Amino acid sequence: MKDSSIRRRDFLQSAGFALGALLLPGCSQARLKEQQKRPPNIIYILADDMGYGDLACQNPESKIPTPNLDRLASEGVRFTDAHSPSAVCTPTRYGILTGRYCWRSRLKKSVLWPWDKPLIEADRLTVGKLLKDHGYDTACIGKWHLGWDWPTTDGKEPFGIGKTNVKESGSNVDFAGPIANGPTTSGFDYYFGTAVPNFPPYCFIENDRTVGIPTEEKPDDMFGCPGPMLRGWRLQEILPGLERKAVEYIDAKVGRAGNTAFRQTPGKPFFLYMPLTAPHTPIAPAREFAGKSQAGAYGDFVHQVDHVVGSVTDTLERNGFADNTLIIFTSDNGSPGRDGTNMNGQTNSVRRFGHNPSHIYRGIKADAWDGGHRVPFIARWPGHIKPASVSDETICHVDLMATCAAILGHELPADAGEDSYNILPALTGRKLDESIRQATVHHSISGMFAIRQGRWKLILGKGSGGWSGRGKPDDPPIQLYDMNTDASERKNVCREHPQVVERLTRLLEKYKEQGYSRPLS
Repeated sequence: MKDSSIRRRDFLQSAGFALGALLLPGCSQARLKEQQKRPPNIIYILADDMGYGDLACQNPESKIPTPNLDRLASEGVRFTDAHSPSAVCTPTRYGILTGRYCWRSRLKKSVLWPWDKPLIEADRLTVGKLLKDHGYDTACIGKWHLGWDWPTTDGKEPFGIGKTNVKESGSNVDFAGPIANGPTTSGFDYYFGTAVPNFPPYCFIENDRTVGIPTEEKPDDMFGCPGPMLRGWRLQEILPGLERKAVEYIDAKVGRAGNTAFRQTPGKPFFLYMPLTAPHTPIAPAREFAGKSQAGAYGDFVHQVDHVVGSVTDTLERNGFADNTLIIFTSDNGSPGRDGTNMNGQTNSVRRFGHNPSHIYRGIKADAWDGGHRVPFIARWPGHIKPASVSDETICHVDLMATCAAILGHELPADAGEDSYNILPALTGRKLDESIRQATVHHSISGMFAIRQGRWKLILGKGSGGWSGRGKPDDPPIQLYDMNTDASERKNVCREHPQVVERLTRLLEKYKEQGYSRPLS
């Protein structure tokens, strides 16, 4: 297996950057050399609960227009076999930022709930810390959902911690004080966003303070869990607020905006991690996007996500950053397929419009089947990534850490990015003799494990996380699928291939016991 921490000089030689870039319109050799002297800006846009089949460019039957994402795919590479490390949000966010499967942390299943404590360990290397150490300005704008240490008026834990439907939840939280151990202690110079859009407090947070003091109780008829709210808070304004702040952050790099809270240094490259709040519930598209899709409010919200992507890419181009920016778009897990009725809806209800967010894949968010974790993944980096390319390489969100390390020529220590592989060769279209990842571990909301290696996928359970049903009555507790011939996971072949079941079971146990899955140099 190839070393995941391949050095920058080796990568630049092996990836064939110069040849590939000269094939692209507008890329001269002089310009290419100038670009290679500077590390790229990196933008990672993470949609929330967006399915593989939502994008028009990869699902001909999609009922949702996604022109900006389609354009991004035409200018970069689209991966058909990309996976989130978990089928739900908190564990995926942990994996993206640490390069480590979340089931190795204290969170063995499910997600964090209101007022929960920080999940990322204080001494753990994150992507933000790595890039910051290499001279990057770093920012997180969006949904955090990885916990904070909330100050309280009585020195006790926040009232209702870890629970979703407790009246007066957070009533002892001191919103006048700083919120400790959040994004700004996990490698980000700047933060703006929300904890979770349907969790209290209902307000924006900037760095380690709430923007305003949430003094009112959320009305019962407003979507979300009980808790304190800022007066006048509107769920429809969350996503536009994140969009405006991201545009302002990029503009500020060239002096177009004067927000000193951004903590930027002129001339430094930047890393912008942008975990969006959509199309997760509350499904609340802004008025100008209502009726723009043929898939109800859910489709309109996905269309608004597409608009946000377009706004970010337009801002890069306006400020001259597009040519030296690696921009990645993906989702934290599959979609539950809610139609948006009352900002929610039953799982799979969006299918009444003839739209299937999971496309051909079985299952939805929370499941171990691919519908739970096979997600859209598009990357653009002019001069490095060939336009309109498609890769069927199996990749995972935990790979961001090792990939950034490779760009920087940094060798990861053994106790960081334990499950992260360098996917630069796949991004740049390098011909590979073997798969980059030895295997990929999947995880459901209930803690069910699955493991994928090449054509084989083994699920140690019935596959369902509970939201899409309990599977077929005759489904055995072990499932094996040949993904080359049965990508929809309909024919369980575990009895026909007991040796594959045994081999993959042993490999998964090895990964669990040794504490890492990437090759250590």
